[in-house]
Amino acid sequence: MNAKAKILVVDDEEVVRRCFVRTLSDQQCNVEVAWNGPDALLAMEQQPFDVVLLDQRMPGMDGMDVLETIKQKWPESEVIMITGYPAVESAKRAVTLGAYDYLAKPVGPDEVINAANGAMMHKRWALRCEPPVGRAGAR
Repeated sequence: MNAKAKILVVDDEEVVRRCFVRTLSDQQCNVEVAWNGPDALLAMEQQPFDVVLLDQRMPGMDGMDVLETIKQKWPESEVIMITGYPAVESAKRAVTLGAYDYLAKPVGPDEVINAANGAMMHKRWALRCEPPVGRAGAR
């Protein structure tokens, strides 16, 4: 993973945040944390992140609402939804709202690294492939 990758870990469980931070810090990327939805959106306002690892169930504002707001305001950010309560319906909703991936807890270090790497590659590819303004469809 690129040393310049900025990743935000959003989870209300401290042990999960610490585990993800330790795993991703070993990959030479910049990692910050938020423990709830409003704090995550505040962090995004201050500096948009490349990748957001987002817990689905949190007190107050849930992960789906945070995902929807992130994709509306910062569509270039890739979001990986993580949940301890996986369900087909919530996976479909997450993808419909623009999540890059949907992972079920417990999530191991390799799975976190692979998902974050995939999200960064997807972001770089998407930014490279966007046609210049006014040239859509031009050859």
